[in-house]
Order: sequence, then C-alpha cells, then structure tokens
Amino acid sequence: MNRVPVKSSLIALALVATTAATTALVLPEATAQSTTAASPQAAPPPQMVTGLPDFTNLVERVGPGVVNIESTIGVRNAQRTQGPPLPDDMPEFFRRFFGPGGPGEGVPGMPQGPGGRHGVSMGSGFVISSDGYVLTNHHVVDGADEVKVTFSDRREFPAKVVGSDAQSDVALLKIDARGLPALRIGDSRTLKPGQWAVAIGSPFGLDQSVTAGIISAVGRANPYAAQRYVPFIQTDVAINRGNSGGPLLNTRGEVVGINSQIFSNSGGYMGVSFAIPSEVVMNVVEQLKTTGEVRRGQIGVQVQGITTEQARGFGLPDTRGALVADVLPGSPAQKAGIERGDVIRAVDGNPINVSSDLPPIIGAMAPGTRTTVTIWREGRTRDLALTLSRLEEATASAAPTRPSPSPARSSNPLGLVGQPLSDRERSRLGLEPGEGVAIARVEGLAARQAGLQPGDVVLSVGRTDVGTPAELDRELGKVRAGQTVMLLVRDANGGTQYRAVTPRVDADQ
Repeated sequence: MNRVPVKSSLIALALVATTAATTALVLPEATAQSTTAASPQAAPPPQMVTGLPDFTNLVERVGPGVVNIESTIGVRNAQRTQGPPLPDDMPEFFRRFFGPGGPGEGVPGMPQGPGGRHGVSMGSGFVISSDGYVLTNHHVVDGADEVKVTFSDRREFPAKVVGSDAQSDVALLKIDARGLPALRIGDSRTLKPGQWAVAIGSPFGLDQSVTAGIISAVGRANPYAAQRYVPFIQTDVAINRGNSGGPLLNTRGEVVGINSQIFSNSGGYMGVSFAIPSEVVMNVVEQLKTTGEVRRGQIGVQVQGITTEQARGFGLPDTRGALVADVLPGSPAQKAGIERGDVIRAVDGNPINVSSDLPPIIGAMAPGTRTTVTIWREGRTRDLALTLSRLEEATASAAPTRPSPSPARSSNPLGLVGQPLSDRERSRLGLEPGEGVAIARVEGLAARQAGLQPGDVVLSVGRTDVGTPAELDRELGKVRAGQTVMLLVRDANGGTQYRAVTPRVDADQ
C-alpha cells in the first residue's frame, strides 16, 4: 500500500493556482475585451462532437452513495495483515490495491513494531441500503482496529465490520445513519463484452474520481490468488490504488461489480482491471448478514485444465471440462463414484468449459445441496448424483523428502527411474499404503519437457495405479513412440496433476 506524498501534491496545486492568477493580471487588452464580449446572454456555440457517451447524469445520481473507506491498523493486528510478499520476478500477476498510507508502506510518525508495518489504508465503498449498510473489499478492512466511512459531503461515520470474506474479497460494514443514498444492485449475469462500464472511487485518495471503459470479458479466473470461487469481470476501466471496494456500474447506474484487482507487472494500471460480480457479492452479503460468515459447498475434487495433448491421451473428443486429478477420501465425489481421470463436463446441466468454471458453480451452493454432476469416462458420459459437504479451507500440505538418485538406469520408453516410497513419505503426502512411485531420475527428453522432475511421485499411468518401480516400468513399457500417455503426478508441494508425455521416435526420448 503506497502513500502519496501530500506535500508535493499541494505544492503542485499551489503552482498551478499561482500561474493562473499571474496570467489573469497580464492578459492583453484585446483578450480582455473578447472575454467581456462573451456575455451570459449570448447563445452557446453548437456541439462540434456528438454521439459520445455522457455519464454526467449517472455520476450525479450515483455519486452521493459512493464513499471513502479509511482503515486504521495498529500494532496488534499488523502481523496478521502482513501477507506473503509478491514475487518480484513474476512478469504479470493480479494485484490488490490500496490508497496512500496502507499497510506495507507504513505511515510517517508511526513506530514500526515487531509485528511488521502498520498505518492507515484507504479504499472505496458504496451504500447498499438507506439504513447504513456499506460494501467494500475484504482486503481494505482486513485486520483493522478502526474503520471510518466518509461521504462526498464530508460527513464521517465510524463503521462496524459486520462480516468479511477473504475468498470473495467482500466486506460488509454498518454505520449508524438513516436516509442514506443507496445504490441499486444490477444483474451481473447479463453482462457482455463490449458493454460500457463506469467506476467511481478514491484512487490515491482522490475522492469521487470517475473513469469509464468497456467490459472486456466475463468469467475470468484468477490464477495467482486463492479466489477460485470468483468469476471475475474484466474491464479496461482505469483502476488504481484506492479504487478497491468501489462500484462498477452499468449505464443504468446499477452496481454490477466491486472493483478489486488489476493485472500488472508494475503495480500500476495497465489497461486490465477486475471486479467481483454482483451475483457473487450479494450471495456473500446475505450470508454475512445472517450468520456473519460464508459457507460454501464442495464435492471434494482437485481439478485441472485439459490441453489438446491430454485430450488425445484420454481419448476425449475436445478439451472442454475439468479433469479430476485427485479425489478426497470420504468426500461427496468419492461417495458418488467420481474417480481420478474423470472429466466433469456439467453440473446440473450447466456446462463446464474450462476447469475454472467448476469452483464458482459449486462454491455458490450451500452445503447439503443435492446436485447432479455429468462426467466423461472411457468414451461415454454418465450422470452422478451427490450431496455437497461444507468447504473447509484449512488443508495440510507438506513437501516430501526428495529421494536420493538411484544408480539404476531407466528401462522404460519415457526414461523415468523409479524409487520406492517409505511408509513415512506416503503418510506425509497423504497417500495410501502401496500407493505411488517416487521419481529418482528423469533421463527422457519428452518427460523433462513435460515438467517431470526428481521428487515427483507417479500415482498412475493412464487409469492404472502404480506402487512400485517395477509396476511403473511395466505400465510405461506398453507406451510406443508417438503415443501420448497420461501420468498422474503428485509434486513436491503436494499438488496432484495429470501430465501428458509423448515419447519421440528418436533415441533421445
């Protein structure tokens, strides 16, 4: 969270004002006469540019309901709110953004305690009901000791955090006030790329700033954050630090989203912004009002996308769907008969085109909901009924001990040298007894290009489970040059994923 140097901004404004005053004193006589001749009674000149959108009416009506959010984070909460650093070498990633003086930058004059930096973060928000309910982002108020809401007419109110949800990045606030200008909530499901959108907020602490653009895409997944239950709205509306929590509006002045993130390799606006759809927001709001927390359903699978090579390896007609890489023991998916290697193609008739479509659909359902999942398995589709359990975010993952290189040479076409796993290593990885073979060495080029490396654990070859190096060699021995084989692999971080490998005809496979 960056702090805008207020002093330099005031100096810049002062210089502008001084220049304007000086110019007024030295205007030539002809210019002064021309200015005097333009009396208020004279007819205004005709518009030279027509047909462009004019958002003035929208802003006048909606603007009073958009507020500035100021969160004070003290020493006692600084450590909890200090998240892991973002990787500097990542060329592009999603960023959340704050106004000046946010945690992570600190505030001059405030001591830097042992728990990390702390200070004041500034974001945006908007009123959703006349009796004082206000929405903003979770990351704007996360860990705050005090939250203050300021209206455009400079009225200030202390706010209580009714509830906050990190997964959706939505926070519901309550202030003690009545007769407030509430914004209307629109239907984000009707949005289409190319439609106009407007944002109002407080970038860099500049209240009531208005920007406009178009909807660039809908249903975007976030590959770099934990918000897998949010199908983001992508826009080219200019969004910067301090816009967090402000409304994204359609041309009717209805809220269709909450501005939350940007996609940037510099931390500043680069033409790609993301908002949380109003459909997701209002689902969260109702749950926060009722219980103070958000409960999501789960089926208990780990899924991945499908490449063309993987589709060929599984005999799929296309790349649509979510490939099941792992099934949690005792989960609704396991009870319903879903297996590794299945491809989820639809939920209650709603198509799953890419793997990121699945979590928002399932997560929007309450635990205990009965649903039907359509899967593809071995050349045909089948419908499986199941009842959702409650999503538990706390999952333990421990990296396995990397096996020492084996002196043995590979005896399979992929050039993989297997090594047995100990019971302790299997327990650490969450594997059953006799499940999985560690990779000690990768000799084949195709396997290396597929991302396989020592320390990975092969769980199955195609749909056949393997538990010993001999079983791994036997199954891989059936693979012919040019044939794509699917390996289910658990990596050193505990993630499970299918890898498609196609050994080449030449000797250096």
